[in-house]
Amino acid sequence: MLPLSGVSVLVTRPVHQAAQLVGAIEKAGGRAVCFPVIGIGEVEDDSKLKSLLSRLSGFDIAIFVSANAVQKAMERIASLPDAMRVFAVGRSTLSALQACGVKGIAPEKQDSEGLLELLVDVSGSRIVIFRGEGGREKLAEELQSRGAAVEYAECYRRVIPEQTQKIAPQDFAAVTATSGESVKNLLEMTGKWILEKPIFVPHERIGEMARKTGFERVFVTRAGDEGLVEGLIGWYQIGEMHGNG
Repeated sequence: MLPLSGVSVLVTRPVHQAAQLVGAIEKAGGRAVCFPVIGIGEVEDDSKLKSLLSRLSGFDIAIFVSANAVQKAMERIASLPDAMRVFAVGRSTLSALQACGVKGIAPEKQDSEGLLELLVDVSGSRIVIFRGEGGREKLAEELQSRGAAVEYAECYRRVIPEQTQKIAPQDFAAVTATSGESVKNLLEMTGKWILEKPIFVPHERIGEMARKTGFERVFVTRAGDEGLVEGLIGWYQIGEMHGNG
């Protein structure tokens, strides 16, 4: 018997980014219930983005914080400057770059802190960070403290998607969430009953958001889809679902 046989798992990623996690859950014998809680929209005013892209050759380093940032940025960029060093925060972002024919580097520890361990000597460097509107400031602030000049290329905005699908507590046993914003949106789109479900997240920062939101059973796994599925299997095998339903 496969390790997740009979287990239904809610997948909250945007539709176009859910396939890998869905496949990993199904490969383990589980059933994925897709319920996207984040939609990706165009920036309302792209004049600043256009201006920045017109002088892209003036930057030494490009950082992409998500696969969405890769997709939306590369729709506008014919090619990145040959001399530019390219970094991705995590493996899924790196895979998105590679799919666009861009060679990049991702840290073993898949978060901003891991990336900062790779970018120690950046004094005098000009860095562009591709991200969505209103992202975290820690990465840029730390790079600036190390002597770099940093600018944002905000190339998309996150929205709560229109959701026609209805879900109920009996439809799934556990929840996955891969960003703090998805945790907040999930509660808004469902109701307080969702807080009774165990939630699996790939980073302690997201776990902290889940706890603050009101989730009582928060499981922080290793990074990546493999880590999430590994966490789900471990929870199921020790009888968490049977003991606490």
